[in-house]
Amino acid sequence: MPRQKRKTSGICIFKGIEAKLNKAIFHILALTGPLTTYDIHKHVRHRRTLRHTRYASVNKRVRSLEDLGYIRKIGVKKTKAGFDASKYDLATKAYLALLLDFIDLNDVLYRVDDVTASAILAAIAYVT
Repeated sequence: MPRQKRKTSGICIFKGIEAKLNKAIFHILALTGPLTTYDIHKHVRHRRTLRHTRYASVNKRVRSLEDLGYIRKIGVKKTKAGFDASKYDLATKAYLALLLDFIDLNDVLYRVDDVTASAILAAIAYVT
């Protein structure tokens, strides 16, 4: 029997060519905490589908995700070579993106009551 594809909400950060790497970076930072780009690259290479990912690709993704506000610099770590490397951590926006990608919005609509639905509607209206 073929494997069923999971329905997602279609968050734009998890679409396109860079979707797998974005999701891997988010999961790594969520599970391990703040890391440098080099440490993120080491964790990414342990993933089966991203085994041949280059450091430059991870570095470009990390910088792009930082510009978009999904991850943030939280400090500096001294490397063995004597350089300063920035440590990155997930922003709240990234946790929200992971949650929205994981849940099915139709399922939320079936389970929500009127009070919660009005609170969600008010929060969305405030943003827009």
